[in-house]
Amino acid sequence: MKISRINLTNFRIYKGENIVSFSPFTDKNINIIAGKNGYGKTTFLTSLIWVFYGKLMAQVEDKYRRDIKSYGGYDNFLHSLTNKDLLREFDSGLIKEASFSIEVTLTDLLIPSIPCKEVRIKRSFNLAKNKEDLAIFIDGTENELTKEVGYEVFINDFILPREIAKFFFFDAEKIVSLAEARSKEELRSLSKAYSEVLGIKKYEDLKKNLETLLTKLRRAGVSGMDKSKLDALLEQENEIEGLIDLNLEKQFESDREILAKRKISDELQEKLIREGNSITVDELNVLKSKRDELIKESSEIKSRLNNLMEFAPLIIAGKKLADLRNQLLNEQKQADTIIDSKIINKEIESFSKKVLRNLKDNELVTSDIASIEKILKSTIKDNVIDENKTIKPVDVLLDYNNDQYLAFQAIYANIKGNYVNQLNAIVQEEKSNRVVLSKTNQKIKQAEARKGNEIVKKYREEKVLIINRITVLAEEKNSLLEEIGELKNRLKITRKEASEYEKKFKLIETDLKKYEVTENLLLKINTLISRIKEEKKYALQKALKLGLNKLMHKNDFVTNVKVNIHGDIMDIDLLDSKNNVINKDSLSKGEQQLYATALLKALVDESGIQFPVFIDSPLQKFDKNHSQNIIQEFYPDISNQVVLLPLLEKELTEEEFMMLKQNLSKTFMIESNNDSSTIKQKDLMEVYKKSREDVYSN
Repeated sequence: MKISRINLTNFRIYKGENIVSFSPFTDKNINIIAGKNGYGKTTFLTSLIWVFYGKLMAQVEDKYRRDIKSYGGYDNFLHSLTNKDLLREFDSGLIKEASFSIEVTLTDLLIPSIPCKEVRIKRSFNLAKNKEDLAIFIDGTENELTKEVGYEVFINDFILPREIAKFFFFDAEKIVSLAEARSKEELRSLSKAYSEVLGIKKYEDLKKNLETLLTKLRRAGVSGMDKSKLDALLEQENEIEGLIDLNLEKQFESDREILAKRKISDELQEKLIREGNSITVDELNVLKSKRDELIKESSEIKSRLNNLMEFAPLIIAGKKLADLRNQLLNEQKQADTIIDSKIINKEIESFSKKVLRNLKDNELVTSDIASIEKILKSTIKDNVIDENKTIKPVDVLLDYNNDQYLAFQAIYANIKGNYVNQLNAIVQEEKSNRVVLSKTNQKIKQAEARKGNEIVKKYREEKVLIINRITVLAEEKNSLLEEIGELKNRLKITRKEASEYEKKFKLIETDLKKYEVTENLLLKINTLISRIKEEKKYALQKALKLGLNKLMHKNDFVTNVKVNIHGDIMDIDLLDSKNNVINKDSLSKGEQQLYATALLKALVDESGIQFPVFIDSPLQKFDKNHSQNIIQEFYPDISNQVVLLPLLEKELTEEEFMMLKQNLSKTFMIESNNDSSTIKQKDLMEVYKKSREDVYSN
């Protein structure tokens, strides 16, 4: 599927009719629509989202949901899409009719049961009638199938599902959100999109429908007081779900404001740096990371030093410690000797008795036995050590058991052996850490601002206010998270209570059979979903790893990719050469964007959906090598038709443009005149040439 033509009429900054005609049947897949900031690149992308999805565009990206909400609803949002000059003329009464529209012509489609050459979709809004219209023409005429299924459903089912449109219309700078997703809610939301792209969602929808049917069957026999009780539980469940959604909305707004404030903070930081010294934001962030690591390291060193200092009193004791050890040795020796003597005596006595018993058994003369017994006793008396006579008794002062004695010996051996070396090493380590931390803090302080500079003072004051606001928002977010946790626990309890209550209801025979069949189907669909997820998991791992290897110039940076599936959450781990998980927060913005780009390519490849890919702000955050990889490995392969919307020189240099040239189909420029923009086909080489001449002439 490709787009052959786009017509924007009076849509926001585009006054009048603006037609962009592509060449869909060429083997060159890349098109460029370039323009300066504020000329309408993002508006162009918005127009495509609107023409395909209308009011449902809020389900494509949170950005559109927020925009619609900020305007006070979809109707007001539609008025904001009208060209300002046209809206001014209409509101002032200069004209009685006013409308705007977007029309897209698609070719090379494959629609089941409908052979066709092209499909034309036109969405318009008439201000006088305050009415939005959508029309779909197949080979120039309206088709009964599209009317029967509904235009919105037709677009969603046969053109591009809105749940995955974000993967085909995206802002390259903002797709880092794919790498930044951390909370369960963010991962769950992202997982829904993954499921749609990978074709899993239709099975999950079927599973949900079967679960709903089971619930209906369980509740079919409810009547009277039972029904009132169940209705109360269900009402409570809906109320809690509503509160959770409300808190999630508040949390989302807090996240959005925190993100915006952090961006302002970074901008102020850049200004502080420019006023203070030549250090960059990235270098400052590295310094701050180093400072945090040094502080953590300092804490660990002090902890180890404290552990060693516990033995300091023993070292100070000196001779007393040696006396203590001698006392313990003597007590232990005395105890061992006494025990050994007793054992020996006991063994000899036992031996003597056995000898005498054997002599009697051999019927020796009694007198001989008596003589032998006398000799044995005399020998034992003369030769066995009497501990009371040979050992100088020691006063037992400590009476340590064996474990206590061994523990003391270990401590004593450590003190006499490695202790001093360990202590000196830790003291030296702490001193070095303190010096480096002091220098690092000094560098950060110098980077922040110069004292006495009024501009710097103003920036710093603004930054403090921003940081304070971020802190307040973070605290509010934490409170919301706690409340959400409590609400989810309440919801879990309520659902369990409702479920237990439902079990009491007896199904009629017909419903019982339906219930059993549905349960059996649900079991099978769960097994099927698990199997499909596993298959898609390994396919996505392979595709993502391949994409990262192609795009990253650090060949050994990511050596493996692991897709984790836990219930309805799908998360992705990047692994290094030692099989350790790489923290995505530690990646630079460029690396995060690179990861997200590789993930997008893997998802698009695995989806099997053939649809043009539109990329706003391409090549942002990429260094020269990564930009080259993106141009050579990503753009030519991601889709049969790719449309880039760059800011020339900043997001697409002349050198990068030349790399694209072999895959380039058409190029366009967005030009501005009196606050209105027009799109014209243009040779960008001429634009680059003129830009060079302007530089040299100045």
